[in-house]
Amino acid sequence: MTDAAAAVERIYREEYGRVVASLARRFGDLDIAEDAAAEALLVALEKWPVDGVPPNPGGWLTTTAGNRAIDRIRRESHRDAKHQAALMIIDDTPHEPTGLVEDDRLRLIFTCCHPALAPEARVALTLRLLGGLTVGEIAAAFLVPETTMAQRITRAKRKIKGAHIPFRVPAAADLTARLDAVLAVVYLVFNEGYLASSGGHSVREDLTGEAIRLGRILHQLLPDEPEVTGLLALMLLTEARRPSRVAGGELVPLRDQDRGGWDRELVAEGHELVRECLARNRPGQYQLLAAVNAVHTDAPDADATDWGQVAALYGQLHAITGSPVVALNRAVAVAELDGPGVALAEVDRLVETAPSMASYHAWHATRADLLRRLGRSAEARAAYDAAIAATANPAEQAYLRRRRGTLAP
Repeated sequence: MTDAAAAVERIYREEYGRVVASLARRFGDLDIAEDAAAEALLVALEKWPVDGVPPNPGGWLTTTAGNRAIDRIRRESHRDAKHQAALMIIDDTPHEPTGLVEDDRLRLIFTCCHPALAPEARVALTLRLLGGLTVGEIAAAFLVPETTMAQRITRAKRKIKGAHIPFRVPAAADLTARLDAVLAVVYLVFNEGYLASSGGHSVREDLTGEAIRLGRILHQLLPDEPEVTGLLALMLLTEARRPSRVAGGELVPLRDQDRGGWDRELVAEGHELVRECLARNRPGQYQLLAAVNAVHTDAPDADATDWGQVAALYGQLHAITGSPVVALNRAVAVAELDGPGVALAEVDRLVETAPSMASYHAWHATRADLLRRLGRSAEARAAYDAAIAATANPAEQAYLRRRRGTLAP
C-alpha cells in the first residue's frame, strides 16, 4: 500500500463512524449509509493520491457519500418517498432536537443498541457501522468465525428494516435500558485500538482515542452510573500504559514495561474514578477490571504487584460474567501466587468448558509462557507457534517469536 493510500485508509477509519451516523440519520437506512460510505472510500482512493487530501476530509467524505446515497435512491423507483426527500437540495426544516445525547455518533450507538435486537447482534452491528471495525475484527473480539459474525450483522440490519425501528433521538428511558450494550461497544472499540487484530497495525490510536472520548461523554451524561465510571477508569488506566507497550516493533508485556513512561496524569485520573466506584459499592465488570488495573498501576514494579488482590478481583469478576477470558487472566495471577504448574492445569481445563478458547491467541500464549517456566521446551515451542498463527498483530507476533527463540533446544 502506498503512503497516500495508507493516509486515505487512516482518515477513512477515523471518519467512518461519523459518516455512517450522518447518512443513517438523513436517509433512515443502514444499508444505504454503509454502502455509500464504502463508495466514498473508493472515490477517495482514486482522487486523493492525485489531487491531495482535501482541507476537510471528513466533510468531503460525508458530501461524497451523501451524493452516492442520493444516486442510489434515485435508481430505486420503489422508494418514492425517499426519492422526493433526496431531491430536496435545500431543506429549511429545523434539525431534530438532540435530546439528552448531543454527540452524533454516540446518539446513533444508542439507536443501534435497540432491545428488539439480540444483545450480541446489537454490539456487533454497532461496532461495524459506527466503530469502523471490519467483520473479521469483530469476529475476533467475539471468538467466533468471520462467516458467523457476518450472518449476525446481516440479520440485525434486516431486523431493523423489517421491524421499522426508527432512527430517533433516544429518550431518557432508552439510555438505561440500552446502556449495557453501549458500554460493550465502547469497550470493544477501545480493545481493538489497544491491540489491533488485523490491518498490519499494532496499535490504533484513532480507536482508543474515540472510545475514551465517548466514555467521557457518557460519564458526563450519566455520572451516577458506576459501570460508566468504571469503564472510563479502565480505559484511562490502560491507555496510560500505551507509551511503554510497544518498543522496537515488539509488544512489551506488563512485567517488562518501563513504568517511568506511563502517563501519570491518566493514572491519577483513573485511580480517582476507581475510588468513586468503591464509594458507591455496586461492583460490576468494568469497575472490577478497572480495580485490577489500579492494582497494577499502583505497584512501583512488577515484583511489588499485589497478585493476591488481582486473583481475588478476577475471581469476583468471573462469578459475575462466567467469562473464560477472565478465568485465563486469573490463571496468570495464580501462576505468580502458586506457581506455573497450578496455573497450567487451570488453563488447560478452560478448553473443556469453552472450546472457543482453542482459537484464542492469548490462551496459547499463556500456555506457552507457563510451559517455558516449567522447562517443557518442546511443548512451549508448539504453543508459541499456535499463538503466532492465531494473531495478526505484528508487535505481538514479534514478541512471541523472540520468546520462542529463547527456548532451550
